[in-house]
Amino acid sequence: MEEADLLGAWRAGDTAAGQAFFERHYDALHRFFDNKTSGETADLVQETLEACVAGRDRIRASTSVRGYLFGIAYNVLRRHYERTRLAGERFDPEAQSVADAGAGPGTMAAKGEAQRRLLEGLRRIPLELQVVLELFYWEEMTSAAIADALGEPHGTIRTRVRRARQLLRIAIETTTEPGGDASATDADLDEWAAQIRAAQDGPHPSQ
Repeated sequence: MEEADLLGAWRAGDTAAGQAFFERHYDALHRFFDNKTSGETADLVQETLEACVAGRDRIRASTSVRGYLFGIAYNVLRRHYERTRLAGERFDPEAQSVADAGAGPGTMAAKGEAQRRLLEGLRRIPLELQVVLELFYWEEMTSAAIADALGEPHGTIRTRVRRARQLLRIAIETTTEPGGDASATDADLDEWAAQIRAAQDGPHPSQ
């Protein structure tokens, strides 16, 4: 069933269509949270899907369902880090990373040193930049699609992608062990990300 038809059936009360919708998007949402949290992925996926249920009638005709889900997921992620901050502290996704927030290792698997450095580097750049770059890498979304999902101007997202890559290269350089190869071009980053994304295909154990 086409996405629009599936969503329409769900809106009309077809619970089977709703279940099919969840199953269709579960893996992508799992990937979204995998490298940004340390063990809370399943709970955050569930929170995202529940928020989608509550607001499914507010999806704009101009916004893809997939984009709508990632927009909700980002809001859920920000609330998660706001909840986990110490009293009186504020989490700023424009300036702070998940590493700054004290998150432990992510659950996304890496094969080889290059992939490990990429994942660790992503967790050390500001969260809003990590989100943009991982949507670009893991979901192969264009900057225009990311802008629509996050409700930001297209030019802003293009700038964030460029800035995210710059900061990612710096993060990789600063976390590389002495004697290791700290260099990383955009082509290197794209290749390592593609390798990680390919390894994510297939159902998750918790599904």
